[in-house]
Amino acid sequence: MYDTQYQSISIIGDGGMGTVLAVILCEKAHALLAQAECAHEPRQYALKVKIWGYDADQLSQTARRRENKKFLPGRKIPQALIFEPDDARIMAGADLIVSAVPCQFMRSVWTRLAAHLPPSVPIVSVAKGIENDTLLRPTQILSDVLGKAGGPAAMHLAVLSGPTIADELARKLPATACVASDDQPLAEKIQHTFSDDVPWLRVYTNADIIGVELAGAMKNVIAIAAGLIDGTGLGDNAKAALLTRGLAEITRLGVAMGANPQTFAGLAGLGDLVTTCISPTGRNRSFGERIGRGQTVRQAHDATESVVEGIATCESVVALADRHKIEMPITQAIYQVLFEEKPLNQAVADLMCRELKPE
Repeated sequence: MYDTQYQSISIIGDGGMGTVLAVILCEKAHALLAQAECAHEPRQYALKVKIWGYDADQLSQTARRRENKKFLPGRKIPQALIFEPDDARIMAGADLIVSAVPCQFMRSVWTRLAAHLPPSVPIVSVAKGIENDTLLRPTQILSDVLGKAGGPAAMHLAVLSGPTIADELARKLPATACVASDDQPLAEKIQHTFSDDVPWLRVYTNADIIGVELAGAMKNVIAIAAGLIDGTGLGDNAKAALLTRGLAEITRLGVAMGANPQTFAGLAGLGDLVTTCISPTGRNRSFGERIGRGQTVRQAHDATESVVEGIATCESVVALADRHKIEMPITQAIYQVLFEEKPLNQAVADLMCRELKPE
């Protein structure tokens, strides 16, 4: 069964999601080894996991402490995880690479690493966003950068997404995700790598890489709006309306860009949207809540220790909606609050007073 899984995995990006995926894989390897020893059987699945970060000093501190204090505080990191700051060595010997770099930094990071990527090694992206300057999705950024570097990776890309809050994964609370790729065998092998012998994480496959990436990006914009609702105390009725109508406009744009509409009713769409809009620890929702409680956009941003993906994504989504002539009133309202200093109460009033029409 172990030929259905990857055995040497390099994770690019030492943020919360990169770290927790590394922890899951290392704990899985330890459990399998313990089972083999108890049964007096030879070890069948030798899983090796390495992680890289652009800031070598920060990576070194995490390695010494065996804890990612910035992105995953309180969660111990197994000794089996190898912290590798060297650009060439992180790639050497890998049979799967996980790209856990925030979307707006992917181009610079992968431009730096491209020359070291082994031929034909697949990459699975866990980033959620849309690049501002190019309006490209994460796997498109990878294809663009690696193609310019002469790499062959365009046919070996996948995306892992869904309602997966890093802290809950670290606590082994039940979670689901989906892996999407144009290459079904690749998707299935990644599925088994992250699901087999990990009873709290169930991964499904999906053929719609466009829809999965767009859903994962756009839900962060709606999550900012959910935080605004929480911060101003507008109530559960308002949040229900936000999620429902927000999903409708996400789906409209996704379908216009070639996605399968069913994707937006699944884990990467509705599932991730709900989680992001209700989680008290979600960065995007919490950022919006601070604004709703009276902070300026700058103050709310500065109070967030990690990247608020929905801010940059909002700019990209507005540009995409304009390009494809898609009406996205909620996203447009959030854009006006974030970038045009529109008062929140006026943005809500304008949404509520729009011309009545069928659902």
